[in-house]
Amino acid sequence: MEAEAENAAAGDPGAPGGGRRRRFVFPSALTVLAAVTVAVWILTFVIPSGAYERSADGRPLQGTYHREPAPGGFVHRLGDLFLAPVNGLYGVRDTATGEVAPDATGALYGAAAVFLFVLAIGAFITVVFATGALDRGIERLAHRLRTRGALLIAGVMTVFSLLGTVEGFAEETLGFYGLIVPLMLALGYDRMVATGAIILGAGVGVLASTVNPFATGVASAAAGISLGDGIALRFAMWIVLTAVTIGYVLRYARRVRAAPDRSLTGFLPGDRELAAEAAAEPPELTRLHKLVLVAVTLVFAFMIFSVIPWASALTGKADATPYGWELGWSFAQLAALFIVAAVLVGLLARLGEQRLSATLVQGAADFIAPALVIVLARGVTVIMTNAKIIDTVLHAVESTVSGTPAVVFAILVYIVNLPLAFLIPSTSGHATLAMPVLAPLAGFAGVPRAVVVTAWQSASGVMNLWVPTTAVIMGGVALAKVGYDKYLRFVWPLLVLLSVLICGFVALGALM
Repeated sequence: MEAEAENAAAGDPGAPGGGRRRRFVFPSALTVLAAVTVAVWILTFVIPSGAYERSADGRPLQGTYHREPAPGGFVHRLGDLFLAPVNGLYGVRDTATGEVAPDATGALYGAAAVFLFVLAIGAFITVVFATGALDRGIERLAHRLRTRGALLIAGVMTVFSLLGTVEGFAEETLGFYGLIVPLMLALGYDRMVATGAIILGAGVGVLASTVNPFATGVASAAAGISLGDGIALRFAMWIVLTAVTIGYVLRYARRVRAAPDRSLTGFLPGDRELAAEAAAEPPELTRLHKLVLVAVTLVFAFMIFSVIPWASALTGKADATPYGWELGWSFAQLAALFIVAAVLVGLLARLGEQRLSATLVQGAADFIAPALVIVLARGVTVIMTNAKIIDTVLHAVESTVSGTPAVVFAILVYIVNLPLAFLIPSTSGHATLAMPVLAPLAGFAGVPRAVVVTAWQSASGVMNLWVPTTAVIMGGVALAKVGYDKYLRFVWPLLVLLSVLICGFVALGALM
């Protein structure tokens, strides 16, 4: 799941007069998006309205921009602000006027399908964890490899990376420190090895997402393309970046094992006793656990099959006629898939009617925050659409982009989104805000929209490997008892290396 920013306010004693001085705490994603909504609404009174002529598939035609009268007055614009969250969920774009409103007649413009999909996959993931099969499987893998350190590190990181690239495995990693840290200590490694294996294993998978619904899925929907578009490039990225990250952690692990004094973290007084506890063997996987793991694997495999445009992927032609067996599923069908799969997994694991029902509801409730973030971000786009300023923003950079080589543009998309990923502490919110502008610009630069999605998610993924506003990072280093400053010393060379590789991949994608 995406790494939403979780912050806790804290006061500092010792302020003048015996009071408490409050420390600045970075606001949550919902607060940031609320502020962005108001700021963009104010800008609609400053930025002139305009529009491009569009092709049959709705894409802007370069060089056709023209000014248009500003639609509506102050009261009308105030109504757009008031209805922004509603329009962000189920606003309909009027066929005649192009305006988005909840009672218009036309095509759905809101993010209702994505919203429901997030809740559905939240319910599915929560049911899977309630069965205990995934936790037990990872515990058994770790115990089986307990005497083979390098293989254990590579195995854990590969599994976490696979979960990251498929379903955005992030906060779930916090439950594995109690298992992985003692195992690493027992093998002669330090706590940083455990931290790197967990954070970087899952993190590089999310960075190189192939079908992760919270990153690739949301961004693809906002860019107006299929989730399967560009999957070949993303899969190659996942293989290479995961291998490089595993190699990086293994290199540090071998160094620490050979020379413990070179450890970045050192060793705590109780580490020897903690390592001894790692010898306890976890319970065996039951038949039900194995069935659940097989079912989960089949569900995600089917999801990947259902979204890939096979004719285009196999022929290399974007306009290839789909094969008869292609499904071409989107978020509505995928939401139904995960709702049904959640129920089937619960029945397979014999959770019982009451526990299964409660778990389904709890799972959807746990994912309501990222779902609302998507809706709020879509509401910002609705305000810009109704004020007709999106095309004006595109026109402002059209001349620069049109003269930029495709390779340079693809790399710039990655670089520009690095600070944006920090300022907007929500992967899905960042995607929903950025893609309506970045996707049309890709057409002006001659770059496939799928490459823009890949560059964007890579920037978001790199930032989520180190920024202190994510619960995954700060919670992880706290559980592992590793200083954040020491973690930064450990990870920064890898971040540079990954950035170089990412730029190479998106440049290659721009040339394809």
